[in-house]
Amino acid sequence: MSAYRQILYHIIFRTKYSEKSIQQECSTDLYKYIWGIIKNKKCVLFRINGMENHIHILSDLHPSVALADYVKDIKVSSAKWMKESGYFPDFKGWGVKYCALTYSYKERDIIIQYIKNQREHHKKENFQDEIKRLFEEHSINMDEKWFWADE
Repeated sequence: MSAYRQILYHIIFRTKYSEKSIQQECSTDLYKYIWGIIKNKKCVLFRINGMENHIHILSDLHPSVALADYVKDIKVSSAKWMKESGYFPDFKGWGVKYCALTYSYKERDIIIQYIKNQREHHKKENFQDEIKRLFEEHSINMDEKWFWADE
């Protein structure tokens, strides 16, 4: 069975307790590892980037893959790799929750640029304010525990 689809997700997840444990000098290796996970799921990565305490991914989602499983596989596999690699000695794990926003392909280049420019963007807006703004723009009711609860 073949399917025609355009399922574009902007996925954001943070480190446990939003700790700054992703060293930027090693982040390229992390992003390459996550790209491999995404390719193995038959999905397409358009952009990945982040900061010391969170990651943004813009990808297509293959119709055979459930979003929750996709994010879980990325988080579980990358967390294991991060702990074993030795590149991220302060990394304790990913936060429990994630954010997944849908966009049309017409908006793809805008979101790619947004993700690409994370370092510049976060000079003006911290992560907590960024998530609050994105949730508001998408009419998502936000629980403040998103930032701190990791049980």
